[in-house]
Amino acid sequence: MERPITIVGAGTLGRRIALMLSTRGGEVRIFDQNRAACDAAATYVAEMLPAVLAKMPGSAPAKLVLENDLAEAVADAWLIVEAVPENVELKRDVFEQLDALSPADAILASNSSSYPTSRFIDCVSRPERVLNTHFYMPPDLLTVELMSCGKTDPAVVDRLMECLPHYGFVPFRVRNESVGFIFNRIWAAIKREALAVVAEGVATPEDVDALYSMFVAKAAAPFRMMDAIGLDVVLDIEEHYASVRDGIPEAPRKLLHEYVDNGWLGCKSGRGFYDDYAPEHAST
Repeated sequence: MERPITIVGAGTLGRRIALMLSTRGGEVRIFDQNRAACDAAATYVAEMLPAVLAKMPGSAPAKLVLENDLAEAVADAWLIVEAVPENVELKRDVFEQLDALSPADAILASNSSSYPTSRFIDCVSRPERVLNTHFYMPPDLLTVELMSCGKTDPAVVDRLMECLPHYGFVPFRVRNESVGFIFNRIWAAIKREALAVVAEGVATPEDVDALYSMFVAKAAAPFRMMDAIGLDVVLDIEEHYASVRDGIPEAPRKLLHEYVDNGWLGCKSGRGFYDDYAPEHAST
């Protein structure tokens, strides 16, 4: 892209996002009213960029520009990523300013980890260009989840799905607005159950961590694992949990019923959540 990219916020995630977006040439700007934070971000990018570039064939360093004036920081930018602290009023103020100062066609993205953008863009005149871009911790984790504000132009999401891999990211489309996005919701359930196991005296924290680490190191991903077990068996287990524990949501069991009722039981039937199982894996 010939036009600049602007990161608003020079904190831990802001500088990491700037690092990865500095790998395709062009110009990357970091805005923060705290000059010391800007300087620290520039030092981080300068120190880390050579190692990141070495792992990306065809990459090139960007020109990094530090800005203390927001209007200058966003001038001509095609992508503006907000990475300020998780304070909804602060984010509302930032997006009100971005709406007024940025080019009309600039994509306005929030890196918020807990607030959907619909919570703080009531002052934005063109919400169709706004979305969440939830980056995790680059360059260690290169996933980014893209979520509509509810009014985002689908072409905006499509554009980022296409261009972010050029910066080393692996983007995932969040298909409905979701507090916690995709992975954080899954992690929240794991975290909650881990705490419950200890709170109920079932195990110690050390045993939970040791057992979890042994399984995660070798386990298939959740939907592949369910297909391997058999979705009818998974459904029976979930029904049992629901019968003995209050508060188990019904939606997961309804989803499993849809598959089981269609005869899609996983590997043993040749089709489950995935339909790419070899014929010999199907039951006869």
